[in-house]
Formats: sequence, structure tokens, C-alpha cells
Amino acid sequence: MRMYDVIQHKKQGLPLTEEEIRFCIRGFTDGAVPDYQMSALAMAICFNGMTPQETAVLTDAMMRSGDTVDLSRFGTATVDKHSTGGVGDKTSLIVAPIVSALGGVVAKMSGRGLGHTGGTVDKLESIPGYRTELSAAEFLAQVERVGIAVVGQSGNLAPADKKLYALRDVTATVDSVPLIASSIMSKKLAAGAHSIVLDVKVGSGAFMKTRGEGEALARQMVDIATACGRQAAALVTNMDVPLGEAVGNALEVQEAVAILRGQGDRRLRELCEALAREMLCLCHGWTAEQAAAKVTESIDSGAAFAQMCRWVAAQGGDASYLENPDRFPTAPAYTVCAPREGYIAAMDAEAIGVAAVTLGAGRARKEDEIDPAAGIRIVKKTGDFVQAGDPIATLYTHRPQAVEAVTAAYLAAISLSDTPPAPQNLLFSVVK
Repeated sequence: MRMYDVIQHKKQGLPLTEEEIRFCIRGFTDGAVPDYQMSALAMAICFNGMTPQETAVLTDAMMRSGDTVDLSRFGTATVDKHSTGGVGDKTSLIVAPIVSALGGVVAKMSGRGLGHTGGTVDKLESIPGYRTELSAAEFLAQVERVGIAVVGQSGNLAPADKKLYALRDVTATVDSVPLIASSIMSKKLAAGAHSIVLDVKVGSGAFMKTRGEGEALARQMVDIATACGRQAAALVTNMDVPLGEAVGNALEVQEAVAILRGQGDRRLRELCEALAREMLCLCHGWTAEQAAAKVTESIDSGAAFAQMCRWVAAQGGDASYLENPDRFPTAPAYTVCAPREGYIAAMDAEAIGVAAVTLGAGRARKEDEIDPAAGIRIVKKTGDFVQAGDPIATLYTHRPQAVEAVTAAYLAAISLSDTPPAPQNLLFSVVK
């Protein structure tokens, strides 16, 4: 069998056989299939898709390409959460300590930024000392002791996906339902949690642009989990507007801290409460009403924030940065002002995510380094009224040469209107 022939088959729109898919993943994992051929196959999949059977085989092959985590010692209390990617999405930083403070066991492996979307691992690395790599023994011991550990994808957990994930980020092959579903579920299944809650983003800042696409992806991932004997649910949520007020790494950690201290953006808290509620319903069997009351109590009492500090300290991070977020690194600030009076009628969240990457908050190439202080603080959002000259955003960057272009790009991403826009739903549907 030749990789050339497999690429040709998919380029022609033919379904790949199980043998062909496993050949590709096995060869890509051990180095026999080079990056350029795997990139070509990924592009062919983007154009021609995969059948449910192909996607299931691809997921299984990537899950089996390396180790799997055995969390059976924790029974059915283990629960994981994953977002399909959005702009300003720091929900894992908020939801994980809420759920673990309430007895859920969160043994989580997270990713880095992908395209215009940020990554939980990159955000956590903006906390001085935080270790995103732990040995298997350290990982399990921390989960047992603290109830939570969040690390980067381990070197041998779904290694085929780890390699493919990095390629997709820089070859414009991110927005493919089969590649997204198989990537997410191969990691989630290999990571061993008994229950999985998925946050499927839909809109201008998401890889899924329409609600129909998002619900199709949600259903595909829930079906994969169910077929493998796991409990799963998916929330299909709005990403037409960046989530919260911060886009960037240290900036988003600071915003997560604010939410756990009972402050910050109302819609961000609303989404985090919905995700935590679903996770607790799955892992504890609580009713939605019981879970909702417990989530609110954990935030308002300070228990969730205390758990965040305990988790970060256990993983080597300096928790004093959480207690005093002003200690985080800062970058020179530049103000973006409204060009005229009007209501902000729409925001191109993807363009805002790309702008943050240009400022240094993400990667244009997989080897690029991230500036933890870079990013955007959004002052005015969809529905807000502005006067000409009002600040609508603050850019933070150590790249002054990028400010003029990013300012123009940000203004181009904002639509102004003389009339207010219709209110937008945050949560579209739940797939179980």
C-alpha cells in the first residue's frame, strides 16, 4: 500500500477502507509517512469529507496510536470537558475548579492554540512555574490528592493526533467535521474520563459557522462516546461574539480569576455555570436544579477560587498571581476608538482572534513562541452604543510595528448601525 494511492482515493471523493486509514495513522505515527503527505490527505478530507464509518475508524486508530489513561480507581466520578475552539474561551480555567470543588474528579489533558483560537495549555503557562507536563504517576497522584490536574497532551497519548493537530494549525485544515470530531474524541477517549461534556462553538469565531454544522458535530461526537461506553453531552453555544472581555493568555487567566471571585462578564459566567451543571449531572447523577444551586454556591462562597489556587500550586504554579492578578506580565497598551456614533451590530470574532495572534498571543507557525502578555481587552461588544472616539478595545503587544494594521483589522471586524441589534442567545441546544 502506498500513501500516494490513499491520498488519490480521498482526492477523488472515495471512502477510505479501514486498512487504508490504519495504514496512514500507523505510518504517520512512526515517521514512515512524512508531514507533506499527511497534510495533503488532511486537505483532501477537508474538501471531500468522511463517512461516519471512516470517522469512527480514524478516531479509534488515533486513540490506539499510543497509551491510554486508566482512571478506574476513581470510579464514575471522573468527568472531562472540551471546547471545539473559540475566541476568548477560558471556560476550562473556570469550570474545572468549580466541578472539582464539588467532588467531580477532573483529570484533564488540554491543547494549545489552534488557528485563531486560544489553547488552555498556553494560558496556564502564563502562570509562572505552572507545569503543563507531568509524568503519569505525578498526574494520577495529583488527581487523587487535589481532585484536579490539567496538563498538555502527553507525549504518548494519541501521538498521531498530536502530530496531526500541529499540522492542521498551519495548513488551513482545521475546519473539517471529521478531523475535528476524531481529534477531540481520540484524546478524550484515551484520557479515560467516564463522562465527557463538549462545548461545540458556532458562529463567526468558531470552526463551525452555522448551528446546523455545530449540531451535526455535536451529535457525531456524542455518538462516538456512547458507542465506546462513556456518558456524554454536548452544548451548542454562540461564538459570534468573543467570550468574555479578554482575548490573550495572561489576560484570560486574569478574567477567569475574576469570574471565580464573583466578578466579571455575566455571559461568560452563565456559560461556565451551564457547563459545570452538565458535568455534575453526569458524574454525580444530580438533577439540573441541584447542580445549578451547588455551582452558584461554590462560586459565591469562594470554594471554587480556593480550589483553583490549590490546583495551580499543586502543579508548581505561583498561586500568588491568582491572589493578586496585577502581578501578571503586561505589554504596552494601545487604544482602539470608535470611528463614529452608533450601536455595535456585529463582531467578526474570527478576525478578532486573528488580530490577537498578530499581536503575539498565538502562533502563525507551529514553532512560534507566544507572548503571554499580548492580547486584546474588549471594551464594547455587540449591542453596546458608542460615540465617535469612544474606546472600544485595548491592544496589548510588544510588537509596535503591528499596531496600525491590527487597529485597522479590529475596526473592520466591527459593524456599526444606527439601530440596536436583536439580542443573541448564548446556548442554542443540548445534545445527549
